Order: sequence, then structure tokens, then C-alpha cells
Amino acid sequence: MGEKLINLTSLYALLDLEPYVILSSLILLAWFFYKLFLREVSEERHRNLKAHFRNLFRHFLILSGLFLFFIVISQGTNPNWPFMRALPYLGILSLLWGIIVFVKVCRLVILQYLFLGSIKHGVPVLIVNIFSLLLSIVMAFWVAAHIFNIQLTPLLATSAAFSIVLGLALQDTLGNLFAGISLQVDKSFEIGDWVEVTNGSQKTVGLVKEITWRATVFTGWTEELITIPNRVLANSQIANFSLGYQPIIRSHSFRFAYGTDITHVKKTLLESVKDITSIRSWPEPAALITETTDSWITVKLVYYIDNYGTQISVMDQVVEAALSAMKQANIQTASQRIEMHAK
Repeated sequence: MGEKLINLTSLYALLDLEPYVILSSLILLAWFFYKLFLREVSEERHRNLKAHFRNLFRHFLILSGLFLFFIVISQGTNPNWPFMRALPYLGILSLLWGIIVFVKVCRLVILQYLFLGSIKHGVPVLIVNIFSLLLSIVMAFWVAAHIFNIQLTPLLATSAAFSIVLGLALQDTLGNLFAGISLQVDKSFEIGDWVEVTNGSQKTVGLVKEITWRATVFTGWTEELITIPNRVLANSQIANFSLGYQPIIRSHSFRFAYGTDITHVKKTLLESVKDITSIRSWPEPAALITETTDSWITVKLVYYIDNYGTQISVMDQVVEAALSAMKQANIQTASQRIEMHAK
């Protein structure tokens, strides 16, 4: 039965020590690269890669057990030994498990080597999943043709109608998939970037956490997860605050009563922020008069930062330092005045 269904010559030629050693070497190469060159990646990516390696090692141990069992049985000299009848099926199981391990280690290689320019944050899952799917399909076709002697040309021809029906049923999913691919090709943003997404009257700001088949996941200011379909993103206006080649400008306004020494105020505000390390020394912070009314004069403290995600903590430091400096300099901010006249 096994000889009718399975090309035993091709199967046994693959189940040799050399392919097993090559696969083991590829796993060791991926592990050494991770240990030597990926020390500075983010903690989240460390956890992700370690989970992938644990899963890979478990599958490799199962493969090793199956391969060893196959070798032991194949060395038997008695053709009537009961296990000999199961040898072809054990070989198929070993081969399929080896393909699973091969796809997983190739997936890990892609996770580590691809996108070296943003190696700290990693490769979008969308890209890795597409690669894994295509490699799995290629390996499945190869096994079907060389091990099971299946003619793929008639099969592919008869599946055309089914493919059309499936494509229509999955048009939304496929639309999100290709939109995600186009976003990656255009490089509008990467994992770890702070972006602002504007779609009509709706505006969303978040840190890019992951890009999947269907959607892009963001982390908001309060650590909430925000999921936006890739098709919506592709049709939205995207502002990326993590490009790195220009600083991010932020400001805070303070109001002072008429008669206050504004020159002294500006000097005090600028002195208050000079020791805050998150603020860039160039361009230099500036204190500017932006408004004058009957009740007060408004001075805006303008400064520049590099990390968009730290702006809230930097704002807290700036306001606290400015208020403390003005208190020490005995500078009073203006209070709201309401005048009431009796009739």
C-alpha cells in the first residue's frame, strides 16, 4: 500500500543524515546571530524571539525523535518485523515534521535579518506571515509532486473556479492584506513609530505595535490597544513623528499681569529648562510674547524634543521646573479678573 501511494526512493533519499545536519546548522546559525547581534533590541522583541526559539526547539526535539526512530527501524534486517510495515508512514511523518521545522527556522531568520535598518523594533508580522505562507505552499506542492507523484497541472486548472469564489468571499480580507503590503512598500511608518492617523473628522495618535494581515495595532497614550484596518490606513492622512531627521516642537504658555518685567520672565523660563536632558540644546528653547490683552501678557516657552512618546513626561518636567523657578524669582502669574458693575 505504501509503495503505491508514496515514492519510497525519493522519500528515503531525503531522510538522510546530511539534511538533518544542515537543518541543525541553520538553527544554530539563527541562535548565534540572535545572541551576538540582537542584544540591543527592545524587551518586547526579546520576548517575541525567545518564544519563537522555544517553539522551534520543541519541534526540533520531536523531529529528532522521529528521525532517530526511523533510522533504528530502517536498520532492521528482518522484513517481517511489524515496525517495517509502518516505516514509509513514519518516514512521511518525519519528512512533514522536518518541513515544519524548516519553515519555522526560515521564519526566524527573516525575523532577525530583514529590516536591519530598524532592527531594534523588528519585522512586521504581516511580512513574516506572507513569507511563511508562500514557503509552506511551495513545500507542500513539492512534496505532492515528488513524494506522492501528484500531477499538479490538472489540479491547478480545476481549482481556478474555486479560487475566484474564494477571492470574492475574502475580498475585504484581501483588500486589507494588500493595503498592509502597500503601506510597508511605501514605508509610511515602521514598528515603534509614533504616528497620527487622520480619517475625516477622526484623529488617532499611537505607537505602532504590530502590522497583521487585517489591521495595524497601535498603543495609545494610556496603554490602550487601538486597531485600525489596513484599508482605512491606506486611505488616511498619516503624520509620522519618529522619522528622526527633524526635532519635534512643543510649547507651553504662561500669563503675566501688566507691569511684570517680561525680560526677567523670559530669562527665568529659559533658565528653568536648561537642565532637562530630554530637551534639545539645538535648536535652542525660546521664550516669545504671543498675546497681549487688557488683563495679561502671554509668554510662550518653546522647546524641541527628539522622542514623541516622551512628550507628556517632558511637559510635566517643564511645567514643574518653570513654576518652581518663577516662585523662587518671586514672579506672579496673572489671575483671571472678572469685573462686576452694579446698575
